[in-house]
Amino acid sequence: MKNAAKQWALVQAIFAVWGCAFISSVNANQAPNKPALSAAEITKSTPSPQSQKEAATTLAKAIAASDEELYPTASQCGECHKQIYDEWSSSNHAYASISPMFHKFEQKFQELTQGTVGTFCVRCHQQAGTQLGEKRDAPLWERSPISREGVTCITCHRVKEQYGKVNGERRIEPGKIFDPVYGSGEQSVIKDVIAKKDTYTVATSEKERGNQIHTGMITNDQISKSEFCVSCHQVAVNLGIKLEIVWDQYRDSPARKEGISCQDCHMGKVPGKPQGYAKAPSAIVGGKEINPGRKHANHRFIGPGYSIAHPGVFPHNIKAKDISIEDWLQFDWRAGWGTTKFEDKVAAGKLKVTFPKRWADALDREEARLIIDENLAKLDERDRIRRQVMENSSKIDGPFIDGTPRIGGDLAFSYRIKNTNKGHNLPSGSLGAQPQLWVNVALVDPDGQNIWESGYVDSNGDMADLHSLDVAAGRIATDQQLVNFQTKFLTTNVKGTDREMYLPVNFDIDPLPHLRPPGIPTSVLNHPPLVRMENHSLAPLAEKVASYKVPGALIKKAGKYKLAFRMRSRAEPIYFMRFVGATKAMEQSMNERIMNFHAYAVDIDVRN
Repeated sequence: MKNAAKQWALVQAIFAVWGCAFISSVNANQAPNKPALSAAEITKSTPSPQSQKEAATTLAKAIAASDEELYPTASQCGECHKQIYDEWSSSNHAYASISPMFHKFEQKFQELTQGTVGTFCVRCHQQAGTQLGEKRDAPLWERSPISREGVTCITCHRVKEQYGKVNGERRIEPGKIFDPVYGSGEQSVIKDVIAKKDTYTVATSEKERGNQIHTGMITNDQISKSEFCVSCHQVAVNLGIKLEIVWDQYRDSPARKEGISCQDCHMGKVPGKPQGYAKAPSAIVGGKEINPGRKHANHRFIGPGYSIAHPGVFPHNIKAKDISIEDWLQFDWRAGWGTTKFEDKVAAGKLKVTFPKRWADALDREEARLIIDENLAKLDERDRIRRQVMENSSKIDGPFIDGTPRIGGDLAFSYRIKNTNKGHNLPSGSLGAQPQLWVNVALVDPDGQNIWESGYVDSNGDMADLHSLDVAAGRIATDQQLVNFQTKFLTTNVKGTDREMYLPVNFDIDPLPHLRPPGIPTSVLNHPPLVRMENHSLAPLAEKVASYKVPGALIKKAGKYKLAFRMRSRAEPIYFMRFVGATKAMEQSMNERIMNFHAYAVDIDVRN
């Protein structure tokens, strides 16, 4: 009974998505008091031959919509739009379907809600695949290439309706590569290119030879507005619980009042700042630049997120497509496969390795390594850019030291942390489990010894709070001065105290230990009972003072001490990764690319 109650609490706390499914099904089948149609009404409502014909046409279109040819891939678009493809290939949009954490989270979601979530998650992360009718739980290697591309070109450029806040349920307009795309309304030169087919070596139908191109651009002005981003970046999963709240934050922000859009900061020429756009050709066709002075929107969609997928699988690389995902996952890139050092040892018999059949040939491993190294370089470049985003969006002042530091005296100091971003909170995005943003401060004595620290992590990479297994086991002390900007999901237990969800340690988080699931869905109650969100993020232009005190007993000698500061950002907490069943390799990758920014140190003179 107790385990059942715990599962019920988790179901409610993980955004109670099943409530949405319930509402949808009720709306689709409501009006229970309406009488059945009479025979006369049935006769009256029989479709006319014309409407029957229209229905048949609609059905034909629906069947055709399952044709993969009607969903061109980014790699096809990249034939002419190479710069945009290269930018997109390492973006979070391109990562949406490939992400191992997304799949672990979605699977846990389905397990806890007994499958009632349906396509709620995948319709954003794999929009084209969902529209093609792919099974929700199909593994990546069984999905279509367009589905594996996640939020791909046509996810935005084949959307004609003005959707807005619809929880990701947009519709891609099916059409072959030759059919028009939807854009911002800027001057299109596609007609000029088509008029000179031979010059540019292009094809506008399957009967022609050359680079296959779309034959026009239809204006959809919303694509350049913040409202276009809302349908996936403002997601309500139950009344009272929101998975994504960026629109809520942006709607009342200084940025919106000043006319600054999401695109201005996340697709502009300066990461995280609305300082205009770069200029670049809209395409290169037949080796010739098209519209070279055109405003260029950066399709990296710059933000703090990062990949933990196998680097052969992501970033998207046209050279990697001939190798299956299953084969890539067998390629041990961490062991150095394909590198000169590794292969020389294998050839000399100094290293004995049993390779999978696909990787038995050293030449195959070396060719694959070139792709791996190319992709790792892309990820490193993204790391550099996402650091820029965070540093351009925040400011640190300090340390402000109280009094004169002396031997045996407490050292009190503080930092002022400001969100200089006008558009949304710091951090923003998904609430609850992610993302993490915290402060790491350390004091080093004249002998180079780290004598005090806050914001340290345990052996798993978790912060030293109630989530830490090392803290629970008594191996390390709780970080009593931790400054963490992560928003939390809290449940109220029987004693009236709050406990955060997703605890991996042995705490009783049952709202009521003997409470059975109620006979009515939580959606009817207007919000999940006994669950709330506690926000620790900084609103636009808001600031927070982080105060610390080093006990005097640790300051034992006079001299020059070094006080080091850095902010740390991580896409997912490790304790949450354990909760959804992530592998150790996934945890390792998550920790390896923790972003450190605003890192600096100052000297402090301690007197007798």
